[in-house]
Amino acid sequence: MWESETESVRGREFGNGFFSSTKHGFNTDGFQLKGQSWYVATDIPSDLLIQVGDINFHLHKYPLLSRSGKMNRLIYDSKDPDLKRIVFEDLPGGSEAFELAAKFCYGLAVDLTAGNISGLRCAAEYLEMTEDLEEGNLVFKTEAFLSYVVLSSWRDSIVVLKSCEKLSPWAENLQIARRCSESIAWKACANPKGIKWAYTGKPSNVPSPKWNDLKDSSPSRNQHVPPDWWFEDVSILRIDHFVRVITAIKVKGMRFELIGAAIMHYAAKWLPRLIQDGELQADDMSISSHSNSWKGGFHMIIPGTKDDNPSIQTKDQRTIVESLISIVPQQKDSVSCGFLLRLLRAANMLKVAPALVTELEKRVGMQLEQATLADLLIPNYNRSETSYDVDLVQRLLEHFLVQEQTDSLSPSPSQRSFSDKQMYEGTQRGNNPNPKSRVARLVDSYLTEVSRDRNLLMTKFQVLAEALPESARTCDDGLYRAIDSYLKAHPTLSEHERKRLCRVMDCQKLSVDACMHAAQNERLPLRVVVQVLFSEQVKISNTLANAITLKDPAETRYQPLITNRKTLLEGTPQSFQEGWVTAKKDINTLKFELDGVKSKHVQLQKEMENLQRQFEKMSKPKPISAWSSGWKKLGKLTKMTTVENHDIGPQISTTVEHVRKPPRRWRNSIS
Repeated sequence: MWESETESVRGREFGNGFFSSTKHGFNTDGFQLKGQSWYVATDIPSDLLIQVGDINFHLHKYPLLSRSGKMNRLIYDSKDPDLKRIVFEDLPGGSEAFELAAKFCYGLAVDLTAGNISGLRCAAEYLEMTEDLEEGNLVFKTEAFLSYVVLSSWRDSIVVLKSCEKLSPWAENLQIARRCSESIAWKACANPKGIKWAYTGKPSNVPSPKWNDLKDSSPSRNQHVPPDWWFEDVSILRIDHFVRVITAIKVKGMRFELIGAAIMHYAAKWLPRLIQDGELQADDMSISSHSNSWKGGFHMIIPGTKDDNPSIQTKDQRTIVESLISIVPQQKDSVSCGFLLRLLRAANMLKVAPALVTELEKRVGMQLEQATLADLLIPNYNRSETSYDVDLVQRLLEHFLVQEQTDSLSPSPSQRSFSDKQMYEGTQRGNNPNPKSRVARLVDSYLTEVSRDRNLLMTKFQVLAEALPESARTCDDGLYRAIDSYLKAHPTLSEHERKRLCRVMDCQKLSVDACMHAAQNERLPLRVVVQVLFSEQVKISNTLANAITLKDPAETRYQPLITNRKTLLEGTPQSFQEGWVTAKKDINTLKFELDGVKSKHVQLQKEMENLQRQFEKMSKPKPISAWSSGWKKLGKLTKMTTVENHDIGPQISTTVEHVRKPPRRWRNSIS
């Protein structure tokens, strides 16, 4: 408690444009409030009426002139010795601060607290209660209380900075807000083991940030202080003061993960609809007209729905979103990608400055592989063309590819360590750790969702589907499902347009289930169906060829097929499998029919080869000579004689031997 001596005025001396005073007795028992007016409890009638807002103060000139330079100048400049009424319309701190300043001028005890010190300090500066008029004046005592009491306390610094919201620009000019922000930043960056002061602790569940509703918690000797102990206390500040505190904390070198967590905690308090499910209901898009712009939590609203002039609440929300975008740390993963996407949704809704939106889009592109489909479905607030902002997703994908190319050319050690860590975690989960593969699955799911919009142009669909390189997709099942969904929603496409749309898909990357579904899909062009069947035939042929080369018969029969099947199923998105539950019976039936067709095809192929060889033999002409014909006749005659001899029997053969003549002798001839 600061107390001033009972002092009064004995006379007036003028010098340098100010009235000075000397001491003289003036007894009072205090102030009394009657309705909207304050009166001094004294026998001397008041000779001056000072109006501050709606409150009237019936005071005396001399106690005020002795310590207020502004009162001296007002009475002197008026040139009216009988001036009895002064109106202060812009006095900082209002009637509460002037009441304390008037009591100080009358020599009454004034209790300085963290709640009234900022307003009283600004009022003292406004009234020019400096050391030039009297030693130990109000400016000196309030400044000393700020420096030695408030700035050394965590809670008092928060309270004073919160009270500065209604004192602009006086609090800024007197450096009260800056000094409190520096004090808060120093204490927030302190080692948690050395914290001995009280803090709020875990956040409460109330939707609106109110300082009076928060419970205090002071750390004990054995209590572990969490690193986010300061989040709740700082989150009650207005956005401009919060930005000042976060900026000071950045300068002090705090970890960017904690800074990002503090920003997300602040957004959860002041923009509660922003960080919930990413979905805005119609009931949540309105704010009561009688609510104060800076009191309580904000609800998301769409500007321009009823009138073109944005409301005060919309401007305040835009200020919060713009400020949060500007203070998000530049390091990757300082905040979650989902939070950035929801912040981007709010930025587009509230029509934030284009430069900030572009910067936020780049930030999202840096960690797009962490996004989910729900966060990526951002409505098109321009109310033109498609329901969802497909162009925005295209830009995000471009920023992602640029970032991936930059990282591949010059990866930093932190990025390499992060990539290795993510790769290990992805291997443990059995998923592909490649960021491009995760983004490819995300884009395929997004295309499936937006393809139901009949206003979506095929060129936009193709551009988004072909934005990623071919190596990003190990399986095109998700892309096939998106194409099938687009063909279903656009039945008027011509044959040429359907063929051009299906070119974005690689039939060789389809799984077995996808091929079965595509084989009976009437929406696909016939050429695409043939390509799907041919690619499946090639897969089966390659599998059989690989099986033949194996040594173990058991492995030959089972292992290649199981491995290939498992790999294909792992590459098939879950959403794709769930979308084809109703077609399972037809697919199983088609499997048996396809196996029968394959076996018949192999049999017909063998018969065709035999017929081909016979036809070639029959159609090929052979030259015939006299010698060959004679030898053929002799061979036939020999065969006939052998048959006849075999039929006559052994008796005839014996008779023939006796009748047979002796062998003929050849004549010797000279020739």
